[in-house]
Amino acid sequence: MRAALWLLALFGVAVALALFAGNNQSTITLFWPPYRIDLSLNLVVLLLMATFVALHVALRALAALFEMPRQARRWRAQQRERATHTALLDALGHLLAGRFIRARKAALAALAREKALKTGGQRLAHAVQLRALAHLVAAESAQALQDKASRDEHLQQALTHTASRSTPAVQEIREGTQLRAARWALDERDMQASLDWLDALPQGAQRRTVALRIKLKAARLARQTPVALETARLLAKHRAFSQAAAQSLVRGLIGEMIQGAHDLAQLQGVWNRLDSAERQMPEIAILAAQRLMSLGAEGAMARNWLLPVWELALARPDALTEIQRVKLVRVLEVGLVSGDTVADRDWLARIETAQQRDARDPNLQYLAGKACMNRQLWGKAQQLLAQAATGLKDSGLQASAWRALAELAEQRGDPEVAAQAWKKAAQG
Repeated sequence: MRAALWLLALFGVAVALALFAGNNQSTITLFWPPYRIDLSLNLVVLLLMATFVALHVALRALAALFEMPRQARRWRAQQRERATHTALLDALGHLLAGRFIRARKAALAALAREKALKTGGQRLAHAVQLRALAHLVAAESAQALQDKASRDEHLQQALTHTASRSTPAVQEIREGTQLRAARWALDERDMQASLDWLDALPQGAQRRTVALRIKLKAARLARQTPVALETARLLAKHRAFSQAAAQSLVRGLIGEMIQGAHDLAQLQGVWNRLDSAERQMPEIAILAAQRLMSLGAEGAMARNWLLPVWELALARPDALTEIQRVKLVRVLEVGLVSGDTVADRDWLARIETAQQRDARDPNLQYLAGKACMNRQLWGKAQQLLAQAATGLKDSGLQASAWRALAELAEQRGDPEVAAQAWKKAAQG
């Protein structure tokens, strides 16, 4: 369409010129005493146009002639700049290929060429980024070659060049340099230095996934479990791991904190720092209750922590593995003291209701039997424990059931049954 319009315009101009020149009888007379020169208007117009074109071409030629030295200088500067960039790209390529000596040499060559450009009066707009990246590549190569002195020197140079943080690009390079320094410190097992480098990052950069991964490893190696747990939560929130891996990691860290609690106050503090979803994890709640009982706390508090897990086990029997169900029964068994408080009666009612709902579950039979035994309901305890002793799969619970039956038999004065029960308990 555009070509057609240009063609129509060209035809229009041609027609206008033909009409103007074809019927134009005008003349121009030049008087130069004693001469008189008569020229047609068309010829004068053509001469003026030719003169303009000739002058224009001559001026362009002179401008090109005088511009040649400047173009030569510009060409030489471009060649030096391209050589600088080529050296930096070669350094990056050698670094990725694992040729660290060549990478360091190429990075130093890029720095030397950039310095020559600056000395020659040519300053690159991105000179700061180029110098910082070259120093960072040299530092990375020195780290791979175990040349710590050279690495620290180039690292300091990169940080010095990016200290102004004048542009977002310079700021990004500085943050990348700090992240690499944190990684190098972690590789050298200097966890505190790694954490210090991460703390020096801006607030937004500290929450990036790569920074959080480094912080998690450093905190775990430094035995700073609370910091590692908080970092793992952030990584799970950012979906840096799969859901199963994130839950496993969080469970492991919480387990370390629970096992590291040396008194009730410390354990209570750990429990209070957990969110509701973490408190409802069967592994966490059972482990916390076990640790609580081992520190000499009252069973009521342990049962309180286990209540969500108990309700989950009743609502969804497949939510807990068999091992977890056995651990739950063991912890509840320890907490079932012979008391007459409202909480004790409530738990007895819960256990009886659950056992009646699932009368064939040996774990519930055992737990209900132990609860009845603690409440001195001997007949019912005898019946439930006898049923549980033959159906329990866990050898420890089975042996405990036989021991309880032996004690009940001794109480009612039946030594033969007690002896058989003790024998089976010993065999278990």
